[in-house]
Amino acid sequence: MDIAIGRGKTARRAYGIDEIALVPGVRTLDPSLADTRIRIGEIEREIPIIASAMDGVVDVRMAVLLSELGAMGVLNLEGIQTRYADPEPILDRIASVGKSEFVGLMQELYAEPIKPELIQQRIKEIKERGGIAAVSLTPAGAVKYREDVTSAGADLLFVQATVVSTAHLSPESTIPLDLVQLCQELPIPVVLGNCVTYEVALNLMKAGAAAVLVGIGPGAACTSRGVLGVGVPQATAVADCAAARDDFERETDKYIPVIADGGIVTGGDICKCIACGADAVMIGSPIARAAEAPGRGYHWGMATPSPVLPRGTRINVGTTGTIAEILTGPAKLDDGTHNLLGALKTSMGTLGAKNMKEMQQVEVVIAPSLLTEGKVYQKAQQLGMGK
Repeated sequence: MDIAIGRGKTARRAYGIDEIALVPGVRTLDPSLADTRIRIGEIEREIPIIASAMDGVVDVRMAVLLSELGAMGVLNLEGIQTRYADPEPILDRIASVGKSEFVGLMQELYAEPIKPELIQQRIKEIKERGGIAAVSLTPAGAVKYREDVTSAGADLLFVQATVVSTAHLSPESTIPLDLVQLCQELPIPVVLGNCVTYEVALNLMKAGAAAVLVGIGPGAACTSRGVLGVGVPQATAVADCAAARDDFERETDKYIPVIADGGIVTGGDICKCIACGADAVMIGSPIARAAEAPGRGYHWGMATPSPVLPRGTRINVGTTGTIAEILTGPAKLDDGTHNLLGALKTSMGTLGAKNMKEMQQVEVVIAPSLLTEGKVYQKAQQLGMGK
């Protein structure tokens, strides 16, 4: 139901992850029986968690580790890893600078040109070590570097921007990226995003996307919502785009996974995104907290170093455990940020969901007090859910 903002302007109510809760049904399930697999193209993963293409989250080593654990990491091909042959001193500088100098330093460091030979080298390094080479480019980057990506043997290409659509208008001097042509011509699956509406998600699926990324602005290091005023709370965005996926499947018999991207910190967040219709999640800050993460305990967004309009910041997330402890346990923390796969399986067991499709069908209620009800002591003492 539309709500009147004022004369001549109405709005639809949208909901964030923190405003909903999952309702147990009449059946429960041993968590070991829960099937959490996700498939994108021909690639199947046991853990439906994808590490974001951010320089503080994924490098070659992390991409390989995530592959070994049964998840996946996406390497940013327009970041530090492809601008510098040795990115370690650069990452040290980013971690050491103060808050007031940070944006200027980032703009300076990211002004270094991208080197196509490093794009190929990083992809080959991941492949040589047995990892899944999932990589990310902006639409403009996809125009420039698509041949480098495919010739190096990448497994998946994520084409990402704040908003990606099939109806993009460009100046006459600019050659726009034809998403339909890209998906048809590349020999590897192409994941497209980001979007937050039914119509755009459906159009991206019709364009040939192997999966669609959902989320504008909810990420921990993202400031797009403050800078641009653009975004839709993630629970509503995921549900709308999942509806597009289901309608597209009915029309074509093709199932295109929906990936909730951003705003996801705990195992409970993952469970609620899947209950809203997601097939997998893309997360940044939880992975940036791993001892093996390249960010040295810091996390920053892809648009942070923009030379004209930064839409991200650097946050100190700290280091809380190994990537194995964060994904598969055993958990060392009590706040839901460790053993994310265990949390998902346990939630599915509690809800009686045998697989991801059943998890997408569980009952959801509006629950604005979900995270605060009865948690006075935790909040006062900054423990558990009160941190």
